[in-house]
Amino acid sequence: MDTAKGAERRHPIGVSGEITPSGWCVWRVDAQDCGKMPKSKKKDRKKDAATDVEAAGQADVAGPMRRKEYERKLKPLHVELVKLQLWAHHAGLRVVVIFEGRDAAGKGGAIKSITERVSPRVFRIVALPSPSEREKTQMFMQRYMVHLPAAGEIVLFDRSWYNRAGVEHVMGFCSDAEYRAFLENCPLVEQSIVANGIILIKYWFEVSQGHQTERFQERIEDGRKIWKLSGMDLESHYRWYDYSRARDAMFAATDTEIAPWYVVNADDPRRARLNCITHLLSKIPYEDAPRDKIKLGERQPSRGYVEPAWRRHVVPEVY
Repeated sequence: MDTAKGAERRHPIGVSGEITPSGWCVWRVDAQDCGKMPKSKKKDRKKDAATDVEAAGQADVAGPMRRKEYERKLKPLHVELVKLQLWAHHAGLRVVVIFEGRDAAGKGGAIKSITERVSPRVFRIVALPSPSEREKTQMFMQRYMVHLPAAGEIVLFDRSWYNRAGVEHVMGFCSDAEYRAFLENCPLVEQSIVANGIILIKYWFEVSQGHQTERFQERIEDGRKIWKLSGMDLESHYRWYDYSRARDAMFAATDTEIAPWYVVNADDPRRARLNCITHLLSKIPYEDAPRDKIKLGERQPSRGYVEPAWRRHVVPEVY
């Protein structure tokens, strides 16, 4: 890597960067590259994907799951998630589910598929921004602890305290001493969480190089997804092997009997969501919560009520 001041670095997915005097690489998306990709790059992406499959020692014979099949299989899982919600409220369950993994591996999509049919007051998503100046002076785990669940809550962490073992370590946002202290102390903190009666489940979403490149390229080209693309994403694409080493070290230190890591193959996002939900339901004990039989009654009589013509500010019916 050329770290000379002002040196240009070309990124494989249509962006370029300049090395700043402090040694950081500032990426920028080239406008003329958005929506376009040279044929050679497309061939490279296909080659990457083929290499990934061969390296894994297995081919996805069925191909990507079709939407209709996915929705058919997702429906009964949503029913079970609602049962889990009712049981959590009835029995006072406290659950923490951590979602970590490669950038563009589909963590957000999995969380959305879990929460789209349940109450946000029970299934609570926590996605913290970068720490404030005040939070930087706190004990590292402190800002996460305040979001742990009370009775009847299932908290889904979209990224978590494992930022220290991943992006903070790889990008140099923490010192080596802070990094080593985290890997040493994290299992102790998680042991305390579990000993307190909280169910802790940790997922790592793994995606192959070819699929990650393809998804980043889609974010560049699709105006609906461009907001998902950040400088950290582009760095994670370039620093694939740095993040691989960080992941391996994190697993070695924190994949414990009391709080193991569960790896989700996320090359097919729909299969990944179904597999994750199915596994999640298997790891939390629940049953049908007792409830009264519901019967919809009749409406009250109008007693002469007439609807007034009060709709002055009506939304235009464009569709």
